[in-house]
Amino acid sequence: LSADNAIALASLTKSLDTPLLRSKALNIGITISLLFRIFLILLSNILLKFVLIRIFAGLYLIYLFISNVVLSGESGIQDSETIEASNNFKFLKIVALLSLTDFAFSVDSITTAVAISDQYILIIFGAIIGVLALRFTSGIFLRLLENFLRLETAGYVAILIVGIKLLLNTLIADTTLPDYYFYILIFIAFVWGMSK
Repeated sequence: LSADNAIALASLTKSLDTPLLRSKALNIGITISLLFRIFLILLSNILLKFVLIRIFAGLYLIYLFISNVVLSGESGIQDSETIEASNNFKFLKIVALLSLTDFAFSVDSITTAVAISDQYILIIFGAIIGVLALRFTSGIFLRLLENFLRLETAGYVAILIVGIKLLLNTLIADTTLPDYYFYILIFIAFVWGMSK
């Protein structure tokens, strides 16, 4: 569990119209991602050997940054029926994005947890506790997003940094760049995000 994951998930729900929809999307998305995490933990001996899963997760996180920061922008006029259908689609899309994003974030940590311990029940229990804490902190970040204008962009910058880290760790077997460099960059992004 980390602040970058929580702010990323909160940022993904920001485009929903009401706090109730945001909360509902977080609840459903995080529940689905918990099932993905348990599935990944149980099949980790098979799935995590596929480098493509880690590459896909890293590329997906980078894509999220590009699509939400670099290529962002909505335009167009729609009638009320189209808006309602669009809102339903947007809600489902955000739930799917929440699930995939949390799954992408968890690939690296699950790889580490499985490498350290073969106690799958303990790892699953840790994942459940982590997801519950993630849900709580995402709710806090939802409120912070309303007060700090740059925080959403900072969340997407954190997503980019984690995606790059995941790709580097996957593609370069002996990465000499320590993990704390990435954490310092994420911290700087959050300080910038909470500055205005």
